[in-house]
Amino acid sequence: MLTAFWHWKGYLSLSKVVPFSHYAGTLLLLLAGVACLRGIGRWTNPQYRQFITILEATHRNHSAENKRQLANYNFDFKSWPVDFHWEEPSSRKESRGGPSRQGVALLRPEPLHRGTADTLLNRVKKLPCQITSYLVAHTLGRRMLYPGSVYLLQKALMPVLLQGQARLVEECNGRRAKLLACDGNEIDTMFVDRRGTAEPQGQKLVICCEGNAGFYEVGCISTPLEAGYSVLGWNHPGFAGSTGVPFPQNEANAMDVVVQFAIHRLGFQPQDIIIYAWSIGGFTATWAAMSYPDISAVILDASFDDLVPLALKVMPDSWRGLVTRTVRQHLNLNNAEQLCRYQGPVLLIRRTKDEIITTTVPEDIMSNRGNDLLLKLLQYRYPRVMAEDGLRVVRQWLEASSQLEEASIYSRWEVEEDWCLSVLRSYQAEHGPDFPWSVGEDMDADGRQQLALFLAQKHLHNFEATHCTPLPAQNFQMPWHL
Repeated sequence: MLTAFWHWKGYLSLSKVVPFSHYAGTLLLLLAGVACLRGIGRWTNPQYRQFITILEATHRNHSAENKRQLANYNFDFKSWPVDFHWEEPSSRKESRGGPSRQGVALLRPEPLHRGTADTLLNRVKKLPCQITSYLVAHTLGRRMLYPGSVYLLQKALMPVLLQGQARLVEECNGRRAKLLACDGNEIDTMFVDRRGTAEPQGQKLVICCEGNAGFYEVGCISTPLEAGYSVLGWNHPGFAGSTGVPFPQNEANAMDVVVQFAIHRLGFQPQDIIIYAWSIGGFTATWAAMSYPDISAVILDASFDDLVPLALKVMPDSWRGLVTRTVRQHLNLNNAEQLCRYQGPVLLIRRTKDEIITTTVPEDIMSNRGNDLLLKLLQYRYPRVMAEDGLRVVRQWLEASSQLEEASIYSRWEVEEDWCLSVLRSYQAEHGPDFPWSVGEDMDADGRQQLALFLAQKHLHNFEATHCTPLPAQNFQMPWHL
């Protein structure tokens, strides 16, 4: 068609083609000359020849010494050899229950219209909406949700990322590694080992899950590092050295290979692994908690319960149906649903001046979706305690925007912590640790309110800061457990 158009315009006549071919030939010769000069320059550079020698040696032999020497060079991560493969653990090769090449298991949303017969006519009717949702999710939606995957932003941040990476390698003895996920994406990771230090917390590994514009080079990894823990950071698919695009399935696939790498290559037991997430990283953190129930603890900083309310906040009200459908089908970050599948200790950190995960204004602390994450978790684990009376008093406590207000509400209800602990320990000894618990079933309203406040305070800590303020090391505390 293009050839016919050019012929119709007269561009394919001999008088037009000959000069054009001269220009094109000259341009090709110039490009070939530049490529030759670059090749000669590299070949005559002893440092570059040494780098190529080390790179080729590392591809042949993944020894620690070769990796150490390769880490001294900064180059395109595509050429970095794969350090860990998702099928590497022998248990996965023998089991059929692990992830396939299509990806790990995710919780699927319920149909928007339950009870509707899935006939051919209904499928045809839904097709235009499904196509629209797909296009929105794969163009505007994904880039709005994960701006860190946008090429121009990465290009602008590259000097800062390189500085951060150099600091982790040179000052913290960080070890970079490339992991191959089950979907074929290559995941860029950085591991800092503190097990040989005098600090006892160095025996614990903190796996960090960054925000939607966060990178391990400059992200939340600094908080547990400063607190003395061993740390494993990784970049979302499509961020910096990681390949792919950050859709929920790819995110979960990446998190799966990161956890497998921590267990089978780095040598940490699940009981020694803590998952720490900031903001949108709560999705992969809660997925890991759901999928690896033996991990030690989960810490969620400035995270939310569900993406739909936050997506509706930034889009026109007339788009409500399209936004809800698009999120549920393609961008379903269902953090609360996943977190409720985890039985271990959880700590939520709420930013009292958060401007990102509030659905109204930062000053309206009750619109912070971290509140909903806490309430859904407590209502699942302690449904009798979080009945009408308990729910009401916890909501009052959540309205406190300062430590003084929080303490005032807590003391007003005269919470007896020793009594609360004895009740919970007695129930655990009799019925076991698995949630949900029926504790509070035969309790009066005052007892349920005390227990509800006690549990809320143990599961959520306030941090008086905005969404992007780095969390100080002293605020990085292990979750409460009986």
